[in-house]
Amino acid sequence: MCRNIKTLFNFEPPATEEEIRAASLQFVRKLSGFTEPSQANEVAFAQAIDHVSAAARQLIRSLKTNAPPKDREIEAAKARERAKLRFG
Repeated sequence: MCRNIKTLFNFEPPATEEEIRAASLQFVRKLSGFTEPSQANEVAFAQAIDHVSAAARQLIRSLKTNAPPKDREIEAAKARERAKLRFG
């Protein structure tokens, strides 16, 4: 599950709200052990996603770097190449 959480800092264009929320969802799924919560846990699950999203957004905005922003296409190509080498 955690393999789906991608680095979101220092990209051009910056991470979107959807990307932050998707990473937060994966994190909450991993912590809870649920892909989908039961009705009894639905509210807690949704609140956790909201809290993690807010924390992630604040973190990404407050981080500083001297490195130039990474290009999404180049990073995606590198990831595809690593996967090809790893999985054949």
